Amino acid sequence: MLYRTTHTTRYLYQQPVSQCLSQAHLTPRSFAGQTVLESAIQVEPEPALFGRRRDYFGNEVTSFSILQAHDRFVTTATSVVRVDRELADAPPAAWAVGWDAARDRLAAYPDAAALEAYGFVFDSPLVAAYRELADFAAPSFPPGRPLVEAARDLTHRIHSEFTYLPQSTTVDMPLLEAFHNRCGVCQDFSHIMIGALRSLRLAARYVSGYLRSGANYQGAEASHAWVSIFVPGAGWLDFDPTNDVMPADGHITVAWGRDYGDVTPMKGIALGGGKQVVEVAVRAEAVEEGGVAEGV
Repeated sequence: MLYRTTHTTRYLYQQPVSQCLSQAHLTPRSFAGQTVLESAIQVEPEPALFGRRRDYFGNEVTSFSILQAHDRFVTTATSVVRVDRELADAPPAAWAVGWDAARDRLAAYPDAAALEAYGFVFDSPLVAAYRELADFAAPSFPPGRPLVEAARDLTHRIHSEFTYLPQSTTVDMPLLEAFHNRCGVCQDFSHIMIGALRSLRLAARYVSGYLRSGANYQGAEASHAWVSIFVPGAGWLDFDPTNDVMPADGHITVAWGRDYGDVTPMKGIALGGGKQVVEVAVRAEAVEEGGVAEGV
């Protein structure tokens, strides 16, 4: 699938801001199964400083500074991305790896990939391993059960036992509070699943991205989040507990890290401004090679 993505963020201030410094994770990643063909970020008013770099996890980070007085600013990120992923993009033998065997192999870090993945076993600022989360995960992870099968079962249970309810949580809400409330959004469901997996000493990372516009998905038309699990011998496999699917060509990956804090789409500081309103609009529209698909 070929997509044109557009992510627009508008900040509207009650009073003028004298200057602001911002950081964005808005450029999709290129990796096996996904290729970024074009990408651009426009900022209004024009920033005095603008830079790009790679963070620790290999994500592209854009930083910019607006040093003139303004009562609003708009950031528009556009990309053309080709996604070519199948659900079974892993050696067949990897689907039979027991979760407990995978845990033990990961702890032994037999190769460079496992050693790198091992860093995602540990607590991060927004996601810690809790006994309650381990107990919640336990029915999905009996001894010897294949890791992929167990992860799909956990994905399904979160989808069926938790209610998707926009604006029911905030970034600052503690993980266990969202867990006990049994409701939230994709960020919450991903954090809960990651915490449950880490409680079992499995490597799990947070993935931010987009869903195909118009698809029958919860969380479309906004930034989305899902979970990636390391399977020894197969690498990272994705699971979306919000929609009870293993992402394929309907998910566009932007960035990944330990939790939401590592890949926040936009964050920064502003001097002045008083109260502010933030408006976000996201589109990920399928296009045809050489042009835009009919109806887009």
